[in-house]
Amino acid sequence: MTAAIGLAALPAAATAGGKLIGTGGATQIEGAAGGGIVPWAMLGGYGTEGENGATAFFSSVDTGDYRLDAVGAGFVWNNRVEVSFARQDLDTGSLSAAFPALIAPDARIGQDIFGAKLRLLGDTVYGRWPQVALGIQHKRNRDFDIPSAVGARDDSGTDVYLSVGRLLLAGLAGRNVYLNGTIRSTRANELGLLGFGGPDNDGRELVAEASAAIFLDRRTAIGVEYRQKPDNLAFADESDWSDVFVAWFPSKNLSLSAAWTDLGSIATLDDQRGLYLSVEAAF
Repeated sequence: MTAAIGLAALPAAATAGGKLIGTGGATQIEGAAGGGIVPWAMLGGYGTEGENGATAFFSSVDTGDYRLDAVGAGFVWNNRVEVSFARQDLDTGSLSAAFPALIAPDARIGQDIFGAKLRLLGDTVYGRWPQVALGIQHKRNRDFDIPSAVGARDDSGTDVYLSVGRLLLAGLAGRNVYLNGTIRSTRANELGLLGFGGPDNDGRELVAEASAAIFLDRRTAIGVEYRQKPDNLAFADESDWSDVFVAWFPSKNLSLSAAWTDLGSIATLDDQRGLYLSVEAAF
């Protein structure tokens, strides 16, 4: 899963009235500006102070046993507040065969995610302080039958996270490097697709998320992400997620991302690895 930010030759990348190319990042799978699996401190779009920005995205990851599609949009006001919406749709695939008494062969799991992010201080590129942002993601299952059957307590929940990010100019071998760390408070099972809370833990848990990217040129970045996840359900262990990604920004209005993802074990099915693809339009 993926993302990226502005690059080498930063002064040449600047345009009047807007951010540097790439500094809106990509859109992560829950709808916030960031990487593929981790929200970043940056805000989406290319509006600076006094301007507005908007994004729309589609992402898909296929492990063979599962396929998760996500589509959504975001709006940023005054480079200060980001609001977003994402709709996720999970094809249960092989899970239906593993639990035929619980899950119909054509069953799908979906949820809607309403997000908001506030830039508290700092800037991704300039100034003394890194950019710091506070975000929330309110998640609602569209169908609670399967999450309830596997032990989830609730069909909705709200994640709260704090992200810190900074672009280090000429940070490694003369190339720009972006670093981001996120702390999240959550009760979500598999991002919320399997509901919230469970018999093993029904309270909130603090989990850590991290991303690092190096920019090969002004429009191309490669990097890694890691996301801790809680383990609330008794019927199966929940794994942390990671990915290795590449992101390309052919223009300010378009970003394309691809990643090899390692999602571990999901609902008793092990070795969930596969290709993630994402496209984002930014304005």
